[in-house]
Amino acid sequence: MQTMKAVVAYATVAAVGSSACARRIPEPAGLAPGTPHVSWIIMRGDRDNPDRDFVCQSDRRNDCVLPASRPNAPVFSDVNIYYHGTGVETKYTGSIQIGFFQGSADETHTVQVDRTVPKTESIVNQSITDDVTVTPGNYAITFALVATLTDTGKTQPIREQVPVVVK
Repeated sequence: MQTMKAVVAYATVAAVGSSACARRIPEPAGLAPGTPHVSWIIMRGDRDNPDRDFVCQSDRRNDCVLPASRPNAPVFSDVNIYYHGTGVETKYTGSIQIGFFQGSADETHTVQVDRTVPKTESIVNQSITDDVTVTPGNYAITFALVATLTDTGKTQPIREQVPVVVK
């Protein structure tokens, strides 16, 4: 009986501990219901687990600072984008430029976006993973999107530039 209580107590602590560590999808405060928007989380790690360490997110924003990759020790980053539903089918199109991924100095990693959030869903996500540049400096993630409510054709531009420092 004592062993069973210990197992139940351990399982409860493990469940509470793991739920506290679960990643929460950021939601901006004060946004009217039905407003198209995106949110994001940047993580970092290594080739095997680019989601190992939290860096920053769109809501409850903090500084986005990543270590630079080194030739013999690349740092990987996972940029998680969340396209939020509006209660009707919503199509997000455009591009996202990620400036801190490895490439030449004048090259930016560009992702073309064509995502639809069905009216029955609250969110659709996308993850973009690559290695962080070896060149320290100031970079950005640039969102140039348009959200279209497919039932009315109403559009809303989504423009945001997120500063990211690579040290």
